[in-house]
Amino acid sequence: MPKHTIFITGAAGYVGAMLVQRLATREDVGAIIGLDKEPLPEILSGEQKLTYLQMNTAEEWEGLVRAQRPSIVIHAAWQIREMYGQQEKEWEWNIDGSDKVFDFCFDDSQIKKLIYFSTVASYGAFAGNTIEHRFKEEEPFRKSQYLYAEEKRIAEEHLKEKYAERHNKGIDVRILRPAAITGPRGRFMRIRFGLQAALSGQLRENFVYRLISKMVSFVPVTAKWCRQFVHEDDVVDIVETLAFGDQAPGFEAYNLCPSGGVVRGADMAKAVGKKTVRVSPYLIRFVFFVMWHLTLGKVPTGKGAWRGYSYPIAVDGSKLTHLHNYRYKHPSFDAFYYTDGRYEEFVPQNQRRSKLR
Repeated sequence: MPKHTIFITGAAGYVGAMLVQRLATREDVGAIIGLDKEPLPEILSGEQKLTYLQMNTAEEWEGLVRAQRPSIVIHAAWQIREMYGQQEKEWEWNIDGSDKVFDFCFDDSQIKKLIYFSTVASYGAFAGNTIEHRFKEEEPFRKSQYLYAEEKRIAEEHLKEKYAERHNKGIDVRILRPAAITGPRGRFMRIRFGLQAALSGQLRENFVYRLISKMVSFVPVTAKWCRQFVHEDDVVDIVETLAFGDQAPGFEAYNLCPSGGVVRGADMAKAVGKKTVRVSPYLIRFVFFVMWHLTLGKVPTGKGAWRGYSYPIAVDGSKLTHLHNYRYKHPSFDAFYYTDGRYEEFVPQNQRRSKLR
């Protein structure tokens, strides 16, 4: 049986590292090429199938990767946090780097599948959004001031344009638009700035983060505040399903989000053992602006980010179920509240919340 060689960008990141670990266990995977601008993470050290390239997608990596003849490409690399005063460099990394990955795939007939990680944020967080309306894949992305969402919107446009003009006629392109990804690995092994981490007091990296955790003694929510979560195990399983499934070549986008209710402020408060307090979007906007400039971007609340904490983006993730019979294993609330999953062993015993036991 011929074995696949897989090329994964962002291999040191949250999702990328999980994909390397999971796919390396498959007998039909012979080799994995991982590319990331960060050093090889400890969690991947010793992985025999992995060839690791510490490079940025905007650099010259194509020859090194092409020599290993990958058949599946998973593009998960992205500078998510806006870089304070370095937007041009961020554009180079995210947009120019993505263009290089897309061109690489469309110019090489040996590549049969491209899976690209986008985001639901690009539907746009606007005051007219409602919790009841669930965005579907056929609805267009909207321009916004939030740089992460806007760059992802532009990258998807570039991908569609390149696909329409492609040279590689046999490639299957799948775009994944996940809701907020969470799970025991994300919450306990890769603690980064975020609302849940701040409210639960997990931010200890520096003085500013520790101060914010102590200042937030309640859960600030706006009238329309909500979140949808998708479990990290579901994300990895979905990639595996699409990468090794028998679907015909084509171009499809999928929202990654389990069905059911959204997570509201009271649910988040329950998770961190605090009470909620209603605040205005204008207050959120002011606080985000002050913290962004006061900390020179260490607190990732750049222009337009306040909208995501003020207005809802609720999506319908049922397309994967309808087209590929994929059944989400973790509802949205369970994904962020419980610690069930492949990485639960890394959660301290006194912090485990297992729904399965």
